[in-house]
Amino acid sequence: MRIVVLTGGIGGARFLLGVRAHARDIGADVTAIVNVGDDVRMHGLQICPDLDSVMYTLGGAADPERGWGRVGESWVVKEELAKYGVEPSWFGLGDKDTATHLVRTTMLNAGYPLSAVTAALCERWQPGIEMIPASDDRLETHVVVDVDGERKAIHFQEWWVRHRGEVPTHRFVFRGAESAKPAAGVLEAIAGADVVLVAPSNPVVSIAPILAVPALKDAVSNGPAPVVGISPIIGGAPVRGMADKCLATLDVEVSAAGVGRMYGPRAEGGLLDGWLVDTSDAAAQVPGVRTRAVPLWMKDETLTARMVADALELAR
Repeated sequence: MRIVVLTGGIGGARFLLGVRAHARDIGADVTAIVNVGDDVRMHGLQICPDLDSVMYTLGGAADPERGWGRVGESWVVKEELAKYGVEPSWFGLGDKDTATHLVRTTMLNAGYPLSAVTAALCERWQPGIEMIPASDDRLETHVVVDVDGERKAIHFQEWWVRHRGEVPTHRFVFRGAESAKPAAGVLEAIAGADVVLVAPSNPVVSIAPILAVPALKDAVSNGPAPVVGISPIIGGAPVRGMADKCLATLDVEVSAAGVGRMYGPRAEGGLLDGWLVDTSDAAAQVPGVRTRAVPLWMKDETLTARMVADALELAR
């Protein structure tokens, strides 16, 4: 069996732990197509937060307390930059993490595409699955906000890290998406998949940027494999992060049903054939989409693997 997962963020990375565990049990191959909308250039370094979250989590190096970055991280570089008064001061680079960004940036500057760079980085971390960025092209999520009496677009990282989403927010823009092409291997993975899973990631800033790549969206929507999504909303609240603020900006109901309706049925040009919701949301229905309620809290790898098995059963 060949499983493709559309994923991003910390929730998506933790979901992949369960996908990998279940895939090993059934002898399946897994390809993760990872969001690049969060990517940003800071201090001359190319930073790919979602790719790194997946890589570190599956490689056993993610900080379990913070939920992001490297375990046992130190912050000497950040402190020295602050002493120089270098901006942006609101975005901190850990020392261990900086090494990853240095290697990535050096390879990108040498002409390697992001997909090849990601594969090279994974040689160290051995995630146990194939990881591919959604696109090798520049694709960034920007947010139109009101700040200091001015309406302007800022990078998603500034909205997320600096402002914590606590500014008047009007819309999200996926800069570069219209001209972006799927990264090497993406279309082949989707065409050869037996099932496509949509991780319980933020639907607005983790999944939507992936689907904003036109050829990628077309491949998923019109491909042979059934598409099953897992709700990132449980009991009317996001499992983690600020999906509620993102959804509210789009006037989407913060509920399992609301996100399912936003994705829409694949038979009508949307994304989903099946939608997995938590048992607390058993009444949630998405017209045109098969819906099933199972426990969705990812408390450990075993429970997450059970969710994946439920998703595969729904796909069948």
